[in-house]
Parts: sequence; C-alpha cells; structure tokens
Amino acid sequence: MSIQDIIEGKKQWWAHAARVKALPPDYQIVYREMQKYLFKVGPLSLSDGPLLPGIVDFFEEGVAEGKGVVELIGTDVAAFCDDLIKDSPTYADAYQESIGGGPGAART
Repeated sequence: MSIQDIIEGKKQWWAHAARVKALPPDYQIVYREMQKYLFKVGPLSLSDGPLLPGIVDFFEEGVAEGKGVVELIGTDVAAFCDDLIKDSPTYADAYQESIGGGPGAART
C-alpha cells in the first residue's frame, strides 16, 4: 500500500464521516451503534468495502423520505446488522477456519 493509497483512504473516510455528521441525531446514534457492532462481528471487508457507505446511503434516503430511523431498521440494531452480513465471511468465520472448524462453523 502506497502513501497515496493511505492518503486517498483517509480522504474517503473523512468524507464518509462528514456524511454521517450531516444525518439527524437519531440516525447518527443508530449508525454509530451499527458501526460499533459491525466492527466487532462484521465482515472481513468492512473497512474497505461498500457496507458502511451503503448504510449511509440508505439512511440519507430515509431522511429524504421523512422516515424515522426505527421505521427503516426496526428496534433490533444487531438483528438488522446480522441480516446485512449474513452471506459475508466474518472474522469469526476466519477464526473458526484457522482452528479447523470449517466455514460457517461460528454461526449458529
């Protein structure tokens, strides 16, 4: 990874953070909870994949339509996140494979 890649990645992250800050406060709170949850259990491609920007896109559309965040995702943030990543390899899956558990062994 070159210095230019690192700089570009930081620029993209700061632009992403600015989009999150532009959301209404209730959306920001839920986004941060989702982010926290996904960084704990999320997919291997979380930091450089389309998931987090996609959530912000989804939230921006909800705001534009005048919907509340609970109306969009429901009351269970973890269940919503789990549904988003259900077909993605996670760190738990990678760990299970590394100890011989096979793919998907970590999920029940």
